[in-house]
Amino acid sequence: MQIKIYSTLNCPYCVMVKDFFKSKGLEYQDINVADDQNAFQEMVKKSGQMGVPVIDIDGNIIVGFNRPEIEKLLTK
Repeated sequence: MQIKIYSTLNCPYCVMVKDFFKSKGLEYQDINVADDQNAFQEMVKKSGQMGVPVIDIDGNIIVGFNRPEIEKLLTK
């Protein structure tokens, strides 16, 4: 399972989603879109959104810390 989290350092929901994945023992790639303009453009292209967090789980995009949707994808 490949997990990417598009985030910024000052986003409380980004911290919450990263803590959630850590609590599940899942590894993820943290991409700081505030520091990487190319990553920001990639995030917008994937999600159609400019806000963070955007979570990519094996190509499935979730905008925000939507715990029920995340758990649904993790149990697939």
